[in-house]
Amino acid sequence: MKVLIIGGVAAGTKVAAKLKRENRDLEVTILTESKDISYAGCGLPYYVGNVIPDKDKLIVNTPKSFFELTGSNVLTEMKVTKVNPKENTIEALDLKTNETYTYEYDKLVIASGAQPIKPPLEGVDLDGVFFMRTPEDAISLRDAIEADKIKRAVVVGGGFIGLEVAENLALQGINVTVIDMAEMVPPGFEPEFTEYIANHLAEHGIMVFTGTKLEAIIGENKVEKIKTDKRVMKADAVILSIGIRANTGFLADTDIELMPNRTIKVNNSFQTNYENIYAIGDCASVANKITGEHAWSPMGSTANITGRILAKNINDEGINYGGVLGTGIAKLPELNIGRTGLTEAAAKDAGYDVISVVTVVDDKAHYYPDASFFIVKMLADRNTKKLLGLQVLGKGAVDKMIDIAVTAITMEATLEDLENMDLAYAPPFSTAIHPFAHTVNVLLNKISGNFNTITPYDFAAGKAEGYKIIDASIVPSLKGIPYVDLSKVDGELPEYGKDERLLLVCSKGKRAYMLQNRLKHFGYTNTLVLEGGSILNQI
Repeated sequence: MKVLIIGGVAAGTKVAAKLKRENRDLEVTILTESKDISYAGCGLPYYVGNVIPDKDKLIVNTPKSFFELTGSNVLTEMKVTKVNPKENTIEALDLKTNETYTYEYDKLVIASGAQPIKPPLEGVDLDGVFFMRTPEDAISLRDAIEADKIKRAVVVGGGFIGLEVAENLALQGINVTVIDMAEMVPPGFEPEFTEYIANHLAEHGIMVFTGTKLEAIIGENKVEKIKTDKRVMKADAVILSIGIRANTGFLADTDIELMPNRTIKVNNSFQTNYENIYAIGDCASVANKITGEHAWSPMGSTANITGRILAKNINDEGINYGGVLGTGIAKLPELNIGRTGLTEAAAKDAGYDVISVVTVVDDKAHYYPDASFFIVKMLADRNTKKLLGLQVLGKGAVDKMIDIAVTAITMEATLEDLENMDLAYAPPFSTAIHPFAHTVNVLLNKISGNFNTITPYDFAAGKAEGYKIIDASIVPSLKGIPYVDLSKVDGELPEYGKDERLLLVCSKGKRAYMLQNRLKHFGYTNTLVLEGGSILNQI
C-alpha cells in the first residue's frame, strides 16, 4: 500500500515513523516544500536568546537520517500544487528543477501545516522585518543581534511565540515592545490574569500595548520605526508574530471540506470527506474534548499525538481521538504561565452553570529556599462539580498543576474526586496539602457557602462599592486602610456593625478567609473576601 504524506515537521514525520514501525511493508513517502524534514519549531525563540547555542540542535532529522531511522522516503523542496481525489493522485512542483511530477497514493495524509500571516502593509519587506516559523527565521534574527544591528525591537503579536521571542530578545539586552490588536494577551487567559501578566512584563522591561493596530513599517532601506493607530515607535527590528493560517490553498480546486478558518474538516479518526484522505496538524481542525465543537490546535503536542493515532488507524486499529483541551504553557521573565480547559466565558457559552475561584497558594513549603506562590483560577460546574478549567501563573512548576487538571478533566472528574488525592509531597516540591488540592478545597468551600467572596474581575468592575475594606494581613500592609489582627479577634468588633458590608483583604486571601470565618461565628453576616488578595488586585 502506498501512503503519501504532504508535509514534514511534526505531524507528517510522526505519521510516517509510526506507520513504518507498525507495518514495515508499507511504501511511505513524504513530500515537503521546505529543505528541512523535521525541526524544533517550538525551540526557535530559545535559539534567538542563545539558550540553545547551536543551530544544528534545531534540526531533528535530515531526509537521510529519517530514511535510515524509519524507512520512509523523503522528497524535499517539493511543492504540492494539486490534489486529485477521484484519481488518487497529487501533482507537485520540484522547486529545484521547476518540473511538475504526478504521484499516486492509496492513502493520502495532508499535514501541510501553516504559514505566518504576512500583512499587506507598507515596509513589510524591509531589512529588519522577521518572522518566527522556521529555523532560517531564528537564525537570521540571531545573526542580526550578534552583528549588533538591533537595539530596539517591536514584536507584533502577543501570543505564546511572540511573548517568548520578546523574553529572549530582552535577555540579549534589547529594548522590547509588544503590540497586539486584541484587548488582552496572551489569548485564552482570563482578564484578571492578562492584566497581571502585562504588569509583570512591564516590570521586566517589556512594554505591552494591547488594542493597538500596526499600520506601517517605516524606513529607507531598513526598519527605522513603526506606525500604529495610536503612536509612532522607533525600532531597528520588527518581529511579526501576528498569527498563522493553514496551508490549504492547494486544495482550492477540490471538494475536500474546509472549516471557515480554511483548516481541513475531519472526523474523530482524522478522515476528510474522502475515506482514504486524512488531515492532521496545523492544517486541520480537531474537536474540543469538553464541548465537542470544532477547534484549531496548532500545537506540536497535538501534531504528535494525532499523528501517532492516525498511523494506527491507517493500520486498521480504529481509534477515535477524544479531542483537545486548549492546553498551553509558556515561560516569561521570572513567570511561567499555563492554562487548560475552558475559560469562564467559554464555559458559560457551552451551557454550564460556572463557578470559579482565584487562589494564591504556596508552590512548595514556605520555608524552603526559592519558595514562591502560584496564582490559580479554577472553574467547575456548580451543579455537577465537574472540573472545567484551570489557569496558573507562578515562578515554579506550573506544568504540574496544569497536568493534574488535564488528567482530571480528561477523566471527567468532580471536585470531590480530586479533594483528597495522594499527591506527591516533600518540602522541595510541594506543600503538605498540594496547591492543586488546596484550590479544590477553597472552591468547594465557596460552592457550599462557607466562603463568601468577590472575584478579581468583579472587584475591578467596581462591584465592591459600598463595602468597607479591612486589612487582614499578618501585619498592616495596605496604606490608609483599617487593620484588624486576626489573632486578637475574640469577640465583636466595636467599630463595625454586624450587618455592615465588610471587604476583607490580605496578601493571598487565606488570612482574610480565616477572619471571615471568625467574624461569622460572632454574628457578622455581610463579609466578603477579595480573591487573589493584594498580590493580584490593585487595592
